[in-house]
Amino acid sequence: MTVSSEHGGSRIGGSILVVGAETEEFAPALQVLDSLADTTLVPADEALVTLARLDADVLVVDERDRALLADAALLRPALVRIVLRSADGVANGLDADTVVVPRPIDTAALRAVCTVALRCANARRQARDLESQNHRLRGVGLEAMSFTPDELDELDCYEGILTQTAGMRRALSLLRKVEGNDTTVLIHGETGTGKELVAQAIHAHSRAPRGRFVAVNLGAISDQLRESELFGNVRGALPGANRAGLFVEANGGCIFLDEVGDASPALQVALLRVLEEGVITPVGSDRPRRVDVRVIAGTNRNLDELVHQGVFRRDLYYRLNVFPIELPPLRHRPDDVFPLAKHFLAQASFAMGRKPPEISREARVALEAYHWEGNVRELRNVMERAAILCKGGLVVAADLPLASDGDLRPASGGDAASTIVIPPGGAKLNLLEREIFQKTLALAGNNQSRAARILGLRESTFRFRLQKLGIASRRSLPLRLGRVAMFFLTALAELVVIS
Repeated sequence: MTVSSEHGGSRIGGSILVVGAETEEFAPALQVLDSLADTTLVPADEALVTLARLDADVLVVDERDRALLADAALLRPALVRIVLRSADGVANGLDADTVVVPRPIDTAALRAVCTVALRCANARRQARDLESQNHRLRGVGLEAMSFTPDELDELDCYEGILTQTAGMRRALSLLRKVEGNDTTVLIHGETGTGKELVAQAIHAHSRAPRGRFVAVNLGAISDQLRESELFGNVRGALPGANRAGLFVEANGGCIFLDEVGDASPALQVALLRVLEEGVITPVGSDRPRRVDVRVIAGTNRNLDELVHQGVFRRDLYYRLNVFPIELPPLRHRPDDVFPLAKHFLAQASFAMGRKPPEISREARVALEAYHWEGNVRELRNVMERAAILCKGGLVVAADLPLASDGDLRPASGGDAASTIVIPPGGAKLNLLEREIFQKTLALAGNNQSRAARILGLRESTFRFRLQKLGIASRRSLPLRLGRVAMFFLTALAELVVIS
């Protein structure tokens, strides 16, 4: 259940997931939490399923359900995990990143810790948006912007969309800017990049998130049935009884028109009328019907090119292209492959009632070398099968149903970039080593984590060798306080303010 709130104006924002039952003891805590952010209360058996789809910043569990913490950390690495523990409770099984709040529930302490966690989460989101905007304004391309989990400490997550790459972060930044706005959105992206998931995220943050979300792939419906499917038909116009149509089903909510570039000329006219006048006319009827529906469209085709070819109406294109969002293909998001693979593997394992297995080094190399023509959808299917096939709690390369080696391509560079040439007169070993490291960095897009994996080295060893060889490092790793220590310090300050 989602707790209702009257504190919308003063809330920090974000999301809190509470695992437990709606008891008298929990009631004051729930009110306190919901005064800070959207708070969802679920029973223990639904916690992981809910967490897989909810972008929670804070997880609050009773000590009886602390077994959920390890799995929750796999699903949401940056999640702040809070355990409500009685004075005589057992501390076994709690890791260093778990915050303990005593029972009976100290609502002031709970408020302070959650306030810090939510503000940190909001600050991280704002920092990412500014970083993305900064690089966009400076004209930095996708390959030049490379992040690792060590640098970020987490994936950026928005309504189930996970990323740590610049191109996808720019898309998430646009999604956050369109929140609370019902403008028409056009999502560009190859098949399998997650256009429908993005449309659902837009709807979840619209002015009418409780309205129905209806998705339809226009490319999967024959020309003769598209108008009837969308706008309905009266009895006698087509075989069968009256049909209301998907626009009527989505009335008061949102409709997602995927592959809108496949719309016929007649359908384009009807869509234009809906967008301009909010009116549809069922097939076989002369009586128009008014609907209140937000339209989000998706396409894997270049609509601007179709307009110039005379295949797509220019006026409809302008009406759809009010707020365009581009989703990069997975092959342009190399740093997302392994985190997404782990996430999908965990989801599939939880659905089967199993503990998520680990992924071997050779399986990781195979995943990151694959070209992913089917994008995120293909990766999800591969990891679901791997969850079924793997044995002994470890996914190996043989468990991955990947295509032939012809589809395994390096992320960048050609033969010259990956060839080490020894002169006829010989060469010094340190010069060859320097060249190996430089060319490996180039092949990895200057990503030190990926370059270290290519050479089979620990990242710390790789960075040490870079320094010894005099190769400039792209980043420094400042000393950071542990997350729990930082939370306690800031929470103490919050308690002083509250008191």
